[in-house]
Amino acid sequence: MPSEDIRLKLAQTHKLRDANPLDQSDEFKAFILACRHGDLPKCQEYINRGVNINGRDSFDYTPLILASLCGHFELVHLLLDSGANAERNTFQGERCIYNALNNKIRKLLLQYDFSKTSDPHVYWSSHISSLLARTTPWTSDFTLKTGSQSFPLHKFLFASRTPFFQQKLQENPGLASWTIEDSVPVEAVSIVLRHIYLDDSPTDLVTPSAGSVPFKEHDGEEEGGGERVGKVFRGVEQLSKQLGLEQGWDGEAAKDRRLARQRFLDEEERALKQLREFFTSKILANKVVVDADQASNVKWMSNDNPAFADVLLRADEPDDTYNNDDVGTVESAPGHVVPTPLNGETTSIHPSKSNDSHPSESPRRCVLYPVHKAMLIRSEYFCKMFSGDFLESQHAEHLRMITIDVSPPVLELVLTYLYIENPIIPLQHALDVLYAADMLFLDALKTKAAQAISALGNPTTTTTTAAAGAPLQHTPETQQFISPDNDPLEAEPIDIYDVVHAAWDLRVRRLEEFAARYLAYHLEDYIDDPDFHDLIRESASRIKKREETDSIELLDDIRHYLSDRFRLRFPDTRLDQLMEVGDEEDGQGGEDATGTGRKDEEAPVGGHGEEGAAEGAHGLQSEEPDTVTEDAFASDAIHHQLLLDKIEDMLERLKLSA
Repeated sequence: MPSEDIRLKLAQTHKLRDANPLDQSDEFKAFILACRHGDLPKCQEYINRGVNINGRDSFDYTPLILASLCGHFELVHLLLDSGANAERNTFQGERCIYNALNNKIRKLLLQYDFSKTSDPHVYWSSHISSLLARTTPWTSDFTLKTGSQSFPLHKFLFASRTPFFQQKLQENPGLASWTIEDSVPVEAVSIVLRHIYLDDSPTDLVTPSAGSVPFKEHDGEEEGGGERVGKVFRGVEQLSKQLGLEQGWDGEAAKDRRLARQRFLDEEERALKQLREFFTSKILANKVVVDADQASNVKWMSNDNPAFADVLLRADEPDDTYNNDDVGTVESAPGHVVPTPLNGETTSIHPSKSNDSHPSESPRRCVLYPVHKAMLIRSEYFCKMFSGDFLESQHAEHLRMITIDVSPPVLELVLTYLYIENPIIPLQHALDVLYAADMLFLDALKTKAAQAISALGNPTTTTTTAAAGAPLQHTPETQQFISPDNDPLEAEPIDIYDVVHAAWDLRVRRLEEFAARYLAYHLEDYIDDPDFHDLIRESASRIKKREETDSIELLDDIRHYLSDRFRLRFPDTRLDQLMEVGDEEDGQGGEDATGTGRKDEEAPVGGHGEEGAAEGAHGLQSEEPDTVTEDAFASDAIHHQLLLDKIEDMLERLKLSA
């Protein structure tokens, strides 16, 4: 059949890539090992470095299959959120679901949005493509004319995606329109624009009768139809070359769904890279750092500025971050001058000399970012602002300034998400990003911030304790969370109490589970802390119409993860029997010590010196591993019971029943 012949030809020419390519690099091997161990911080680090999350090792294991097989639920969640591919209709996807260690992981895999795993940037590209037809709010600042039709477009997108307009707009930022030659059909212009805006490739110009050859070689086969199609193809090729597109629309790819999908993903990655370069060189490089009381003196022309921006976002720095040495200076790209104010003269903002002897009185600074409404409306907050009758939605000669109540680093992370989808969120800013995302109605960014907290703030710890009441032992990976004085309450990069309150305020169940698990694994450090007692009391008060004896959600979760920590949820450990046997052995040992047992009265069997001693030593060695294991389980059981008793004592002091 023709379609099968086309697919076979594509496979033979290696145009169709393997969805899970073999990766034998050292970095991927280390990533696979971290997935096997369930090391969340290390896995997050490799993902941030750009490791191939859908690769496979020499044993045909992908990171997601290993995490599912080994039962690391949080890691499976992290990999899915990061774009791990697990489509149910593929071999690797079915294998991942079938090999899941427990139903909890299997349910997560089955319920996950697999359109997002097959294309992690699907929401970003969907927004870009929607800009072509969106009229409310109005975000266009450039018009492309051809014949009797005109297309409202966006300068920043053309400047980042096409080398031709990048040069034209750099020479003349105020350029408002451009006319295409009349020889290029309107259909060809529409196809190229859909390609630039990452819209679906048209298939109505391709028919099975054309086989694997574009229509431009079949002119005249149909009465007028083939000639028209050939003209459209030639127009697409001409316009793509003029704009300097690396990879234009391909009619051959439209005939095969898999190849068309692969080409779209390639173009999506190329667009992300181009927009990332634009974001760095035009937005971050042109940000203005100025005294807060001088911010109104910074004026940017609406239709003529180096970033092609149509609004300024302002973020004030916290009071404790100022340095009097650089207060009042304006930071921007090399060679960039603060834009012309209303009077037509360049404004130069100098440091205040009156505060040199009083660093504590240094004026507050703010950072101004030139941005684009077309990308800000990914947030429902900005979409409503620019759609209504608000002042910010009205056109003005100079860019309007909008103040966002976050710090500049947090605003940069929010803008990074809006423009290029995947910000690397440091743990120290994760909570602020979480609140900012909630304020701006960015649910996906809220999920990414919660993911960063639960992954980076989740150091692995040992579960076996040397003695009852001994402090929690930390692995080398968790030493960054511990101060030299071994005081984790002061050295943690993020306050677990703030995490709990954020989870309650913003209703993020994932953070509630993380906080409960974290507290359970560090309960020795928190059980006597008055702030922890206040947290338990607050959790109890969250239940409406609380009865005299009722559950405390946070405490129930802590008990659950505490059982997980000491492995007491599995019935085959038989720790109760082990403790009873240990008590009986202690009693027998006491009798032997008084000289009443037979073992002290009898001589060793075969007691000819060294042979008997050797046999006794051999027998002792064979029993030693079991003894060590039993001692470890017994120690864990005692430690677990002590923590439970402390919880009960705490509840009595708080006069709570749960």
